Amino acid sequence: MKGFILSFRSEFYKTRKTLGFWGSIILPLAITLLAFVAIYNKSDKFVNMQPMMLWVQFSMISLGSMGTLLLPIYTIFVAYSVNNVEHKADTWKTLFSLPISRWTVYGAKYFYAFFLLFICMALFTLLNIGFGNLLGVLKPELKFNEYHMEKELAQVFFKLLLSALGILSIQFLFSLLWADFLKPMGLGFVATVVGVILATNGWVYAYLFPYSHPMAAMKSMIKEQHGPASHLDIDIFTKDVYVSLIVAAVVFVAGYFIVRKRSIK
Repeated sequence: MKGFILSFRSEFYKTRKTLGFWGSIILPLAITLLAFVAIYNKSDKFVNMQPMMLWVQFSMISLGSMGTLLLPIYTIFVAYSVNNVEHKADTWKTLFSLPISRWTVYGAKYFYAFFLLFICMALFTLLNIGFGNLLGVLKPELKFNEYHMEKELAQVFFKLLLSALGILSIQFLFSLLWADFLKPMGLGFVATVVGVILATNGWVYAYLFPYSHPMAAMKSMIKEQHGPASHLDIDIFTKDVYVSLIVAAVVFVAGYFIVRKRSIK
């Protein structure tokens, strides 16, 4: 455990000035701030809207952008940036020769990439809640304070996080195997576009393609409504999320054995 913590901490120091690290903070802040400004400047258009629908309208600006292209692309970039540090410095041999097991080094790198995604999704949740309540204070006529959506927002962003784990594992392996920018990033971008097309067009087997999972997660977000219309019931563990978790676990373990053979050359 001590070796894992040391490796994890070392990842922070190596990447704290990179775009991958700051993206986890800047991306949610920029998007939620834009949503805040958009609703604030056009508040007269939303005065007659029900409180729950106000929250949905406001949060969908963030959710819509993250569930389509931004989350897969950011996940691809995070996986690349975490491993690119070692490629640029040519320190893979040094890293794997440390008196720490290769499994610990590999796991710490992967979970640091996951940590950046978690921070990004957590900030999206907190900033949507914070800016939404701030709108309720600055524009009381919008009635944001008459409905609480904290639980639902946390569930939705948690589901998006889980839906991106399959992509993270695949791209993490790609960025370990290939030092250049074009191969892992190019393949990831193409796969993302394909995934979005498959999920948007409702292909019945789209849930089997990891790069379609964020979009599919958004589409399968709401459970079949049995209660009152004023209540949202979020379905977190849909089949696309289960597939994402399975892919993430399988590729993570397989990736270790693949990289282990290459790393000792």
